[in-house]
Amino acid sequence: MKRKILITGSILGLTAVILGAFGAHGLKDSLTVEAVNSFETGVRYQMYHSFLLLIVSSILPLNTKSLNTIFYLVISGIILFSGSIYLLSTKALTGMDISAFAWITPIGGALLISAWISITYSLIKSAK
Repeated sequence: MKRKILITGSILGLTAVILGAFGAHGLKDSLTVEAVNSFETGVRYQMYHSFLLLIVSSILPLNTKSLNTIFYLVISGIILFSGSIYLLSTKALTGMDISAFAWITPIGGALLISAWISITYSLIKSAK
């Protein structure tokens, strides 16, 4: 499981760098400043949580059940939070208007928050 989390964290970090470069260089002339800033928010949160996966899998003393929970919360959170921001901010280019589904962004954020709560709870529980 730890290997899977490390690999996933690395891939998510890699794609965050690629998407960040694309946002900074490929989108700045095609989208509004507000849309580019939103896109960059998605990239930033993806990168933060890529690092989180690397730390969770290599440093923190968590059991397999906690690792699984955190892994799936982070993956789901990144897909819903960052993914929806990518789509919402690039609708002028893609023609994909998912505004009716914008409610999935805060659900993704709640999943990311839940991952942090799970880490905190697991660490407190393991310290006893």
